[in-house]
Order: sequence, then C-alpha cells, then structure tokens
Amino acid sequence: MEEFLRLTKEITYQDLEAIHHRYFNERKFDRKNYDDFNLMKKEATPIFEKIEKWEEDANKVVHLIPIFPNQIKNTKDNLEIMILHSYFNDVRKKRFVELYQSVKYNMNLILEDPE
Repeated sequence: MEEFLRLTKEITYQDLEAIHHRYFNERKFDRKNYDDFNLMKKEATPIFEKIEKWEEDANKVVHLIPIFPNQIKNTKDNLEIMILHSYFNDVRKKRFVELYQSVKYNMNLILEDPE
C-alpha cells in the first residue's frame, strides 16, 4: 500500500503537473513529423509504464481505497489521453482541463483518504 501511495503522489504532483505544463507552455508536436513522433514516444514511454503499474497496484488495493474499479480504469485512460494531447495539442483547452480535473479529483480522493 505504501508503494501505491508513493506512486500516486508521484503521478499526481509531478507527472500530472508536467503534462499540464507541456500542454499550455511547450512547443506543439506535428503528428505527421516522424522525428516528433519518435521524440514523444521516447519521452512518454516511462510515464505510460508508470501509469500501467499504478493501475495494477490500484486494482490490488481497490478494497482499501475510496474509488471503484471503473474509476481506476478511467483515471488511467484519461492520463494516457492527456499525455498524447499535451504533445499534439489536438483537443480544446476546455476538454483538456476537464480531463485534468477528473484525474486530479480521483487521485486526491485516494491521497486524502484517512483509511
């Protein structure tokens, strides 16, 4: 459980904020540019792997945390979608912010749970 909470904090306070920052402040990648795609893939692979591990760990402790299995899956999916949107900026700002708030809400539910 401690490892899961550590991973949740890391994703929430570092990775999620980095994704948010990239969407609003960094250069937008060209979807048709092979070099951009490879750079995005290289940069994003570790976070995709971390999110995958987070989902596995969350499902193991789902009976101990205040969210349901479908919320775990949706949070993982939303994070993955946000990563792609942050590089290619192919979604409206409002939609991106909705995804961000949804992920942040579920992560905060886990982190604020007194057990």
